[in-house]
Amino acid sequence: MPKIIITETPEKWNLKFEGVEVVSPSEYFSKPEYQESKAFKIVNLCRSHQYQSLGYYVSLLAEARGHKVLPEISTLQDFRFPSLIKDDAEEFDTLIQNSLKTQQDSKVIINIMFGQVENSQFSRLGVLLFNLFQIPIIQATFMRKDKWQLQGLKPLHLKDLDEANIKKLQEALYYYISGKKVVRKKYSRKKYDLALMVSPDDPTPPSNAKALQKFIAAADKLGFNTEAITKNDFGKLVQFDALFIRETTNVNHYTYRFAKKAEAEGLVVIDDSNSILKCTNKVYLHELLVANKIAVPKSHIIRKDYQQIPADFNYPMVIKQPDGSFSKGVKKVSDEQQLRETLKDLFQKSELLIVQEFVPTAYDWRVGVINKQPLYVCKYYMAQNHWQIVDWKKNGQHREGKSETIAVADAPKALIDTALKATALIGSGLYGVDIKEINGKFYVIEINDNPNIDAGVEDRVIKNGLYTKVMETFIERLQKR
Repeated sequence: MPKIIITETPEKWNLKFEGVEVVSPSEYFSKPEYQESKAFKIVNLCRSHQYQSLGYYVSLLAEARGHKVLPEISTLQDFRFPSLIKDDAEEFDTLIQNSLKTQQDSKVIINIMFGQVENSQFSRLGVLLFNLFQIPIIQATFMRKDKWQLQGLKPLHLKDLDEANIKKLQEALYYYISGKKVVRKKYSRKKYDLALMVSPDDPTPPSNAKALQKFIAAADKLGFNTEAITKNDFGKLVQFDALFIRETTNVNHYTYRFAKKAEAEGLVVIDDSNSILKCTNKVYLHELLVANKIAVPKSHIIRKDYQQIPADFNYPMVIKQPDGSFSKGVKKVSDEQQLRETLKDLFQKSELLIVQEFVPTAYDWRVGVINKQPLYVCKYYMAQNHWQIVDWKKNGQHREGKSETIAVADAPKALIDTALKATALIGSGLYGVDIKEINGKFYVIEINDNPNIDAGVEDRVIKNGLYTKVMETFIERLQKR
């Protein structure tokens, strides 16, 4: 998707960006190609964004035309109410104190250009403020009384910058447009831009490094420029057409906020926010599956203020934290003492828990589903001398059981039907359904919104075709917009 930088004096901007045009407001307002297509991303660098200025109308018309624009009109309006911005600053007070703790003066002014700052000590603060407020140039003023406080935050414009700062702005703009995490070694114009969200700190990422490279290769063949992004790139979402989240998701987590923001910007998103909301809470999933008559192991929801276990539950039994993932937050208890200790621990994190009958099996089925179609089928065997697929140790290390991948056509029909029926209740995204087989009957354990896809495991049968199918889903949805 073409990117356009709009400024009153494009001839003064010696920008050598691949796939980027620099045009004047009058060109943007009048040229038919900018009026007839929604496929543009706009960076508004006019001299002013004040109400009813030329820059204000650039953002206003861009939104009316369905273009993705930075800054948005709603963001410009927020700066008319400084008290709202100061309230938001309370949420990152610790970062403010840590960033400014070595400053000797009682007043500090920081200019932030597309998230970049001159003093590296303020880098995290600059990225955060840009991600929150998404104005090309922000001036933040901090005052120290009992502690450091955000005194003021205002947008700066080109007319406020001298020649040296204009040069810094161009460098920051280059970083913003191109990024340091562009995966392709040589940029070439393609139809779509894909953000691949990953976390270097995720101890159990849903895809290993080789699988990520295979996703990138598949995306490249289908017409995507792919860029790896992290939690620090919230402000860059406007640049993309699609977002593929390949890190562990949760509702009370930045991955959910990324999904919501991307959807608001019109991106095609996997995992979509609705799937994250539904799949990451086992209480919700349990009620959803039971209400729709999908078989689950015998389960019961218990409350913090009423911890009575039904009489028909026998030891051992399993206690589940609603938002646990990757076998975490799931405990097996063998007697009443273990039960009391486990409930005391888990109820510190949630008002509701799930008690479930313990059903020992040698393996769990996992059916991968994309766009309401089966993608892969695996057997995940229990870790050696353990009752779960993953055996977490107290030191944070873990052991996993072996796995076996089979062709979808060779899997039991009832298994596939159960997985498709269960995921249809969630949506049409990418899911992994964990299922236990007991005496030929299939019971859904949970539905994962960002299932494991690791090179050498889930792709063992259809190889690179797995990655292509996922990317084809993105293409199909983009073409329907």
